[in-house]
Amino acid sequence: MSEKKVTILSAFKTIIWPRRKLVFIGLLLIVISKAASFVAPLSLKYLMDDIIPNKNVDLLKILVLSVGLAILVQAVTSFLLTKILSVQAQYLISELRAQVQKKVLSLPIRFFDNTKSGALVSRIMSDVEGVRNLIGTGLVQLVGGTITAVVSLILLLRISWTMTIFTLIPLAIFALIALKAFKVIRPIFRNRGKINAEVTGRLTETLGGVRVIKGFNAEEQENRIFEEGVERLFQNVKKSLTATAFMTSSSTFLLGLATTGIMGIGGYKIMMGELTIGDFLTFTFLLGLMVAPIVQMSNIGSQLTEALAGLDRTEELMNMTPESDEENRTEILKNLEGHIVFNDVSFAYEEDKEVLHNISFEARSGEVIALVGSSGSGKSTIAGLAATFLNPQSGVITVDGEDISKVNLGSFRKHLGVVLQDEFLFEGTIRQNILFPRPDATEEELTAAVNAAYVNEFTDRFDDGLETLIGERGVKLSGGQRQRIAIARAVLANPRILILDEATSNLDTESEALIQKSLAELTKGRTTFVIAHRLSTIRKADQILVIENGRIAEQGTHDELIATEGRYHNLFTYQARI
Repeated sequence: MSEKKVTILSAFKTIIWPRRKLVFIGLLLIVISKAASFVAPLSLKYLMDDIIPNKNVDLLKILVLSVGLAILVQAVTSFLLTKILSVQAQYLISELRAQVQKKVLSLPIRFFDNTKSGALVSRIMSDVEGVRNLIGTGLVQLVGGTITAVVSLILLLRISWTMTIFTLIPLAIFALIALKAFKVIRPIFRNRGKINAEVTGRLTETLGGVRVIKGFNAEEQENRIFEEGVERLFQNVKKSLTATAFMTSSSTFLLGLATTGIMGIGGYKIMMGELTIGDFLTFTFLLGLMVAPIVQMSNIGSQLTEALAGLDRTEELMNMTPESDEENRTEILKNLEGHIVFNDVSFAYEEDKEVLHNISFEARSGEVIALVGSSGSGKSTIAGLAATFLNPQSGVITVDGEDISKVNLGSFRKHLGVVLQDEFLFEGTIRQNILFPRPDATEEELTAAVNAAYVNEFTDRFDDGLETLIGERGVKLSGGQRQRIAIARAVLANPRILILDEATSNLDTESEALIQKSLAELTKGRTTFVIAHRLSTIRKADQILVIENGRIAEQGTHDELIATEGRYHNLFTYQARI
């Protein structure tokens, strides 16, 4: 994975430059605001040296009016800056979140198998937050501070170059300390994103598995794991706070020295008649204007460092290869028949650890192919390959004669339907879950799917029928009810290729009988891959593949395999006795 860091320049090109019109307006407002901020300190000289000694009331009125107007300009420009840049920064955050989420969903199944969902939530929601510091407050403070510091420096040199040089020495030392500190802070912020994602990931898992936790009385164990994660996060924050505190205390000490020196030098110059009181007061105010943004730079630097660290992690995600592989997957399937052939296919989840070895078989259009065998034999892997969730290491899988690795995924998957063993339902109503693959389906199509999967058999007993809320992941329903909703969803999708992974495993005998009827309807005219432990459910399959240790041990119809009295015969007779 790339460790390439996002630089200020690359962030400028990709984030700030495309929004240059808004940023330019923002910079113009900053210039106006900062110009207005010089009116008050520059007025002090005239107030102390000309207006007060000469008791000029008319000029005093003009001066007060000018300063009041300058303060109003500062207030208005500050409001407009927030309106323009901060709102734009928040819009950019929402845009980036959408892009990252879109990218995450385009990644292959294998990525999700190795990454916690909570960690991904953190990366989508939190890592892009720092962007607001690039285009919002951070940018305003950085540019505004630079303008103020430079103009103040020129004016200070005009008043007294000796006093100005004296103040620049501690400021230069502070700048060196700040640069060193930022080199230390950036990796800390980058690591914080990783820790935050891990802690959020574990918390999401904990909340999702609360029934298991309570069932095994494991609350204390989970609390301890979470506390350890929070402690790691605290230690990381402590490191960054230590570095930031060191910068702040250094600035306080060094600037304190400068101020003390200015008092001495300035007092001496006034006594010697080299400096007026007005000049000294103006110098002091201008020095404050120059120093404040420089000290602020430490805060801005931390903000920008955090923003770039978050963008590092976002960039890392955005550079991952999506599963669509548009360069190679150019074949568009228009009228899919569903004729699938595995030709000498091998697959490994990890290098040099093959789980499938030289699998070859043919599933003609409309056939039901049953995959049976012990747990871990490779049945689900074959189904995953047929569904394009996985790609073979060697060998070729074809669909209607086309190499499936060259087929556009969207054109294939719109003809695909899946019913999994642990079926995932979304929070919402039963209706919304069934309509998931086709939200625009008619009421007649919905009713047909509900009846085909015998969902009405239990929804008719609910007060709200199909509008019943099912809770997160369908926790308010039984396993059999969830399974029937999943089958209704597949019926409504009307796919040409269907994957049924232990579709009847969660069912009692009565529900299984109903589901068997609905599955018989569902599989008609569709190429279907059925993974089943209950062999009674697959007697009518066109082909049964007995998978053992990643190889096809036996192949044939139910009657043919029973007649050979091999592995399938043993499994079937064993189950029949139970």
